[in-house]
Amino acid sequence: MPLPEVLMSAKVKHAFAEQGTLAKQIPGFKPRAAQLEMAQAIAESISANGVLVVEAGTGTGKTYAYLVPALLSGKKVILSTGTKNLQEQLYFRDLPTVLQALALPVKTALLKGRANYLCLFRLEQHYQHIPSADPELINDLSLIKKWAAETQSGDIGELSYIAEDSRALPYVTSTTDNCLGKDCPVYEDCHLLKARKEAQAADLVVVNHHLFFADLALKDTGFGELLPDMEVVIFDEAHQIPDIASDYFGEHFSSRVLLDLCKDLEQIGKTELKDLIQLSKAADKLSSLTRDWRLQFAADPARGNWRQAYQQTSMQTAVIRINDALEMLYQIVKSSLGRSQALDNCYERLAQLKSQLPKLLQTEQSGVSLWFETSRLHVTLHLTPLSIADKFQKLVFAAERSWIFTSATLSVDEGFAHYQQQMGLDGARTLLLESPFDYAQQALLCVPRFLPEPHEPAMAHALLSLAVQLIQANNGRCFFLFTSHRMLQWMAGALPEQIRQPVLVQGSTGKRLLLEQFVQLENAVLLGTGSFWEGVDVRGDTLSCVIIDKLPFASPDDPLLQARSEDCTMRGKDPFAEVQLPQAVITLKQGVGRLIRDVSDRGVLVICDNRLVTKPYGATFLKSLPPMRRSRDLAEACQFLHAMQQDK
Repeated sequence: MPLPEVLMSAKVKHAFAEQGTLAKQIPGFKPRAAQLEMAQAIAESISANGVLVVEAGTGTGKTYAYLVPALLSGKKVILSTGTKNLQEQLYFRDLPTVLQALALPVKTALLKGRANYLCLFRLEQHYQHIPSADPELINDLSLIKKWAAETQSGDIGELSYIAEDSRALPYVTSTTDNCLGKDCPVYEDCHLLKARKEAQAADLVVVNHHLFFADLALKDTGFGELLPDMEVVIFDEAHQIPDIASDYFGEHFSSRVLLDLCKDLEQIGKTELKDLIQLSKAADKLSSLTRDWRLQFAADPARGNWRQAYQQTSMQTAVIRINDALEMLYQIVKSSLGRSQALDNCYERLAQLKSQLPKLLQTEQSGVSLWFETSRLHVTLHLTPLSIADKFQKLVFAAERSWIFTSATLSVDEGFAHYQQQMGLDGARTLLLESPFDYAQQALLCVPRFLPEPHEPAMAHALLSLAVQLIQANNGRCFFLFTSHRMLQWMAGALPEQIRQPVLVQGSTGKRLLLEQFVQLENAVLLGTGSFWEGVDVRGDTLSCVIIDKLPFASPDDPLLQARSEDCTMRGKDPFAEVQLPQAVITLKQGVGRLIRDVSDRGVLVICDNRLVTKPYGATFLKSLPPMRRSRDLAEACQFLHAMQQDK
């Protein structure tokens, strides 16, 4: 039963008070004015079915600030966060702590995307007919088979003894394409179905952004029925939503999906429909043409403009051949409908692929970006809308419910205009809460003098020299964040020869394991790009220096950026000011946020980019950063780090 606004406000205030509920029940809890202000604003928005955009600086305690009013409200809540790791942290650590403190009988559920749940049917199918003679694959399938008899949830996350990228996992999980739904012989025992039923019965469901938008866009069974019942939607790490939503509101055509479909059809041809000889042949032909298509692109993984790439005659020929082979396979499958449930399911997938491809070949359409990205083996075509504002606005105002958007990085130049415009949230209430940390005492920002410009060849060696001085002064304990993989790889080759501290490199092993090693070693240097700029929480002395190689402007040849910039120019606006600068500011704020994570943390932030002080737009960056002491003298930064070491 929803609480009246006055009563809810009083309960929220009491929860965060000096001698309140949280202080009495949670060891070490201390009231923070900004946290209470945020919690009260959220409580008001929940009571009024309002829309709130709130930036809460690092240290505000935003997780408790939204959990308390959400749990006290008595309403049904969807809570969406940025990654599966954050989702699990929220569900297994923060949520139980607050629930216990408030002593509320609230039913909660954790819901992940379908690829995170064991598919009993596909496990049995591939365990009986092992896809290849790879010993590692066979071993992993055997381990999964044993675990399948023990697990209650079917959550793949329990399989800690199997590699995250194990080749066995795609064979024992389902996709929206190959799931048989109600026609599955083990439908009643389906782990995904059980998880969704639990979510539908829960008062508060924890999901992640990709799941929220994937199932919303696909109108996937289960979750599509969940949203209409929910009265409150809370997005944590909400700065990620514009890009994620854009992706899901678009269209995709992937060689990986094609090849998976061909594998499934070949499997059916070898088992259920051995008399349908042309099925395996046609699937094999499409598979071969799909692999040939990948050869039309550069060998190294890349992103590019699909409109331009499709102008090449050889590219058109490759795609036409795929289209023809797809049509042939479609007709063969169509002629045998009703003979096999698995085949009927593949027919639906074929029909979807047949309809998707032409949309991505209409290169004259406006209002969208047409781009491709390649991995080592695959290529994916994307059609991405340049703006999601209209679609998202309709979603937000389609029903009476409250929407909360929060992150440590939503504002640019102390305002929310950029984010509100992106999301179609012009009428939303906004709240900007400064971090409670004393940055002037805790941290120093250094932009070293005499550095080459970021694009100059001498920059790499200058960065190396500067990093060696900082690392030696701080005995490691450093994150070195890069805007490009190329510079990271160069530094990964050069730096270990110059220092005695251990160097950990993104990509050498999983992110979670790298972070564990960094904390255990206590004097390591971690080199990272994109994924280490956010969602990483290392507190205390273990991390007291963050070096950023340059301002994180998106690559000018990024196809999505190009399309958004062209669209901005056509509307008579400045693409740099409207698109590139705000995005770079938000990304930089994320990277900077790795340094000071607690009231007792101290450290040095070094941004190796003169443009921060020589270009007019540098002021926008500086205004958006925490109020640290500033210096242009690298020796002063090293001295600050030396002094910290002495104070221990």
